[in-house]
This record gives sequence, structure tokens and C-alpha cells, in this order.
Amino acid sequence: MDRYLVDIGIFQISWYSVFIFLGIFIGGAFLFREARKFKIPEDFLSNLVFWTIIFGLIGARLYFVAFNFELYENNLIDIFKTWEGGLAIHGGILFGFIFILIYTLKYKVKTFRILDIAVPGLIIGQAIGRWGNFINQEAFGGEVSRKFLESLFIPDFIIDRMYIRGAYYHPTFLYESLWCLIGFIIILLIRKFYRYLKTGQLTGVYFMWYSLGRFFIEGLRTDSLMFEGFKVAQIVSALLFIIGLIIVISRGRGSKFENLYKEEDKINDIKF
Repeated sequence: MDRYLVDIGIFQISWYSVFIFLGIFIGGAFLFREARKFKIPEDFLSNLVFWTIIFGLIGARLYFVAFNFELYENNLIDIFKTWEGGLAIHGGILFGFIFILIYTLKYKVKTFRILDIAVPGLIIGQAIGRWGNFINQEAFGGEVSRKFLESLFIPDFIIDRMYIRGAYYHPTFLYESLWCLIGFIIILLIRKFYRYLKTGQLTGVYFMWYSLGRFFIEGLRTDSLMFEGFKVAQIVSALLFIIGLIIVISRGRGSKFENLYKEEDKINDIKF
């Protein structure tokens, strides 16, 4: 399978870019659908989503480059070649969440309300985006046998793509994609059926779920970003899990009828 969907001279469209865009599009669709239930102005939301995506992509790239600067120091123009891979989701999450915090504070909107609406779209977007790593044959784990991969009932097209430089490897992109898909379903079920869900708790659940899976999946990967001998993603995942747990517990305090997720806010009164 070629890395490019379209490759005509200097005009190229990579599959990596397609999956990133598809993840953003589908994730955004879920966000807009839920936001309509709270009558959030489309202008407010469109601006928020647009700039969050921009800052998230910048953050994801800067994060990756910062821990792999030796790859770019002699040819800085390569930093801009994001279609070749090299986006770190933790950097995207960090920059994206910071922008949402600033934006919601500016317009005096509950930050956790917006984050709760956003996290289902974020995690399904992550599940889809990981397939860009599959096309690029990156974000894989340690060496395994073909027999091991077949024992996991993985389709042959994935197994064949995991044959890299004369050996088969763990498809950790697939593990994470499936983990995010399961997390997406869990978050939707909690949102729909848990009557006493407080604002902020979905965000905490997202941090905990994604971080738990990422911590162990990262342990299998061979291309991890490193700092002082430790895998950066595992350190960040541990911190985010703790933050998520604190959010879930702290937001759950008080009367079970206060600050409920399904309560309507006065977001529709926003004036630009």
C-alpha cells in the first residue's frame, strides 16, 4: 500500500493526512451534534473548534519535534512536513486544552461544560487518526512472529503491513485505536444513562481511560519519545490519569443534583 492517495508530480495527498482529517471531521460532527442540545451559538462553537484544531496540530508537531530535534536541526524545513508523520497526541491535547481554557474564560463559559462536550469527539478522532500511523508503518511495537499476530485474529492486510524490514511487529497503532473506540462507547453510555453525571466528570473519565491504555501500550512501542531514559508518554499518561481521577472525585462532591451535565447553561446568551 502506497503512502499517498494522490501523487501527481509536486501535488501529493498522503493517507496520513486523510486519516487525520477524517478523525477531525467525525470528531467535530459529534461535538456539534451534542452542542446543539445546549443551544450553544454556532459562531462561538465554530471559532472554538477551528482554533482548537489549529493550536492542537501545532502543539502535536512542536511536542514531537522537541523530543526529536536531532532529526530536524540540520534541515529545519522538514519540521513543516507533517504529512510524513510526527504528530504527538499529548502535545495536541495540551495545546488544545489550553486554548479551550483561554477561550472559555474570555467568554465566561464553563470550561468543563465545553470539555465534556468535546471529549467524545476527541477520543473517536484519535481512534481514526491512528490508522495514519498504520499507512506510514510507524508507532509499532516490538518484534513478534506472524503466528502470534494470527492468534489475535487480526486481518491479513494488517499483518502484512506489520512486516517491516524483515520482521513482524506489534500493531500498537491498532491496540490504541481499539482502546479509544471502546473508550468512546463507554463515554457515550455514561453520558446517556448515568443520571447524576456532573459537569467535568466526562473529561476526567477521558483522561483516566485514555491514559491507562496509553501507559501500557507505550510500554510495547519501540519508537517512543524519551527523556532521561524514561518514556515521555508513560510519564504524561501517569500524570493525566491522576489528574482525571482528581477531576472525577472533586466534581462529584456536593449534592448529586447540583452541577449536572444535563443542566442547561446560559451559553446561548454569549455576545461576541
